[in-house]
Amino acid sequence: MPPAPDGLAVRTLDFDGLPIAWDSRVLEPRPWTAAQSRWAAELASGLPAGPVLELCCGAGQIGLLTAALCGRDLVAVDLDPAACELTRMNAAAARLGDRVEVREGDLAEVLGAHERFPLVVADPPWVPRAQVGRYPDDPVLAIDGGPDGLDVARHCLGVAERHVAPGGSVVLQLGTSAQAARLSQESPSLAVREVRSAEGGVLVRLDAPAR
Repeated sequence: MPPAPDGLAVRTLDFDGLPIAWDSRVLEPRPWTAAQSRWAAELASGLPAGPVLELCCGAGQIGLLTAALCGRDLVAVDLDPAACELTRMNAAAARLGDRVEVREGDLAEVLGAHERFPLVVADPPWVPRAQVGRYPDDPVLAIDGGPDGLDVARHCLGVAERHVAPGGSVVLQLGTSAQAARLSQESPSLAVREVRSAEGGVLVRLDAPAR
């Protein structure tokens, strides 16, 4: 097991069959979030050709499992250099390195204006800022969703609206059904098709018009 910078210990877990490495710089992968990957991979079978886009990839487990299950390439994006480093490591460990491109930077700045993706997945920070102290073991950057917990989710949805292909789908992870309802009212071009309860939150499917 390779050491992380500054002597941080890298730990690994089995994420629905994929070996995923992580350390204290990123949010610990939650095994239950594999439900997001499985749902996204199911949707992929009926979508146009093209790679999966993962926003706020963290250690990369959700996007990597989606790509492994549906056979598509993956573009994974995160602002945090540590997250990008771990995603590259995990892609290589899963033997997906030749199908995965990791981009570091603001979600809105690392994608070309022309790029379109038939499937977008995102697990943004969704904890309201006043409540982040309840999770002392989690990096603040990985969980702080702003005053109502939706700042980063709104950013993800804005990026998704610009980059999802016609007829494509977005699978977004949030904390509560109330957050899902609020965000759905703020998305002019993506229609909420289904909201599913998960062990630690909710999953929201939004579809783009076919045009």
